[in-house]
Amino acid sequence: MADDGEVSMADIKLSKLPDRAPVKLTINVTPELKRGLDDYARAYEVAYGSAETVADLVPYMLQAFLDADRGFARSRSRT
Repeated sequence: MADDGEVSMADIKLSKLPDRAPVKLTINVTPELKRGLDDYARAYEVAYGSAETVADLVPYMLQAFLDADRGFARSRSRT
């Protein structure tokens, strides 16, 4: 803590939080993909005992997909 009672950046481990303002994204999917997403939401509910909408699950599914794509991660780190 600084002498004046203020907390400096060196005093805390957590960095400043990133922009968390949601960005709306609208997409069209095939009927087959919609059925698959609905099935996934039901499987999620069975697995965790918590019903979530497809719209709530999709951002996390997309993030998991991007995180697992090592080729994409390598190419992204070069830019």
